[in-house]
Amino acid sequence: MKKRDTVKKFIGYYKPHWKLFVLDTFCSLLIAAFNLFYPFITKNIINDYVPNKNMQLIIIWAVVLAIIYIVRAILTYVVQYWGHVLGIRVQGDMRQDMFRHLQSLPQSYFDTEKTGSIMSRIVNDLFEVGELAHHGPEDLLISLITIVGAFVMLMLVNVPLTLIIFASLPIIAFIATKLRKRMSNAFRDMREKTADVNADIATTISGVRITKAYGVEEYAEKRFEHVNERYKAARGEAYKAMGIFYSVLSFSTDLLYFLVLIAGGIFLYKDQINTGEFAAFILYIAMLITPIKTLTSIFEQIQGGMTGFERFIEVMNKKPETDNEGAIDIGDIEGEIEFKDVTFGYSETEVLSNLNFKLEKGKTTAIVGGSGGGKTTICHLIMRFYEIDSGEILLDNVNITDITRKSLRSNMAIVTQDVFIFDGTIRENISFGKIDASEEEIIKAAKDAGIHDYVMTLENGYDSWVGERGVSLSGGQRQRISIARAFLKNPKVLILDEATSALDNITEAQIQAAIYNLSEGKTTLVVAHRLSTIKNADKILVLEDGKIVEEGKHDLLVAKPGGVYKKMWEAMSLNC
Repeated sequence: MKKRDTVKKFIGYYKPHWKLFVLDTFCSLLIAAFNLFYPFITKNIINDYVPNKNMQLIIIWAVVLAIIYIVRAILTYVVQYWGHVLGIRVQGDMRQDMFRHLQSLPQSYFDTEKTGSIMSRIVNDLFEVGELAHHGPEDLLISLITIVGAFVMLMLVNVPLTLIIFASLPIIAFIATKLRKRMSNAFRDMREKTADVNADIATTISGVRITKAYGVEEYAEKRFEHVNERYKAARGEAYKAMGIFYSVLSFSTDLLYFLVLIAGGIFLYKDQINTGEFAAFILYIAMLITPIKTLTSIFEQIQGGMTGFERFIEVMNKKPETDNEGAIDIGDIEGEIEFKDVTFGYSETEVLSNLNFKLEKGKTTAIVGGSGGGKTTICHLIMRFYEIDSGEILLDNVNITDITRKSLRSNMAIVTQDVFIFDGTIRENISFGKIDASEEEIIKAAKDAGIHDYVMTLENGYDSWVGERGVSLSGGQRQRISIARAFLKNPKVLILDEATSALDNITEAQIQAAIYNLSEGKTTLVVAHRLSTIKNADKILVLEDGKIVEEGKHDLLVAKPGGVYKKMWEAMSLNC
């Protein structure tokens, strides 16, 4: 995206808050205007009121100044408070848009992007953007008004001296332009390294139990140290570029002040200006130096904020999941699913090759096979988390690409081996299956999943907080909550990907009975390693190297001499 388009998009976030922006801008304008009065009044006091002993005018202007100070204090409060509120609201809108967009991105994006990096973009980067949204226009406006106003006021005092002083400003602007690009690149690199640090912290904290269990704390520390050193180096480069920028521009503004003292002194010596005008010149230049320094600090803010906004735009430009033109809301379904010559791979690795099979409506189909054979991938393709490379997946003889994703997934529920529990209450976690479910429905789903009795032992029952990723629950309890979600949704298509892998044998038998009741009349796909859990399936598919090598009922497959399933069954029987 071009710089102009980026700036235009940034400005667009002010539109919902234009009244607040106008208020902040108006108050900033008044503050800048009031600032221009002080040197002018000082000149009149030195040249007129004091020499002429005009006490009345001295008192009048003293009262005027006092009123200006009071009004200026009120305006400063408005700018500081409501200006920050403006920045918070703009930042909040961006964060909401980004979160909404993230929900629409395909699963492939999250497969390659680090969680910590996404968090860095949505939290750290947008904080900097919010600061820019408030301080950027405000400081820029006050600085520009002050510079232009000072120029006009100085021109009224003495044109030649003003032109001499302001002749140095283009040089300062040229230096700023040259140094800005280097600082911009340095800050972008710093942002990327910040994201790497956040990603490593998020990963390490999530896996802290594994780190402790395997006694690899030192390795984790060294791993983080490497990332942290890269971050420190990047931050150092950014501050080095900023240091050069500040020091050169600070030296330039010092020269400006030096110039007015020397040139103004010469003009005063030659009687081309009087004492009051010289004092006004010094005050205006002192006032001029402040916005120039403010503008230099704005560059840092602009670099940080715009770099963060560009990283925000990078995410917003990622192509979301979209439905095909003319995609239909399939509504109520029968539940028959068919794979026709389906080929799919991740990047360069082919996982499924010309796969053909059918899940009959109302029947239970099990898929077994070695790890990495594509069983979980099939589950994800049915729910259209990924797009296949070739072939067709049909639902009730309709290509799923011709069905809206929302209506497709609304008819399905999936329980995976990698259970995810949200940081919230047990009630909230179960109700993800049906957001508007009643209390009775939630309790029934919990009972069917075998988690209700445990919930009742907790002090707060269904309002008990489970902690991040369900840390206060056992693996089996987390899995039963996940199964309860599926019970609550009561879908036409049920996908169970190692749904009982974390349960003990007794609990597994109980849940299997519940799942049997749940799956009755539903199209059910079961992925399992423990063959004993799927021997009653209506059909078993044996998947090997992305292809169906055997198909049939349990009794038929175990009777097949030299069959893959027969060998798997015998191996499992020996281990029992």
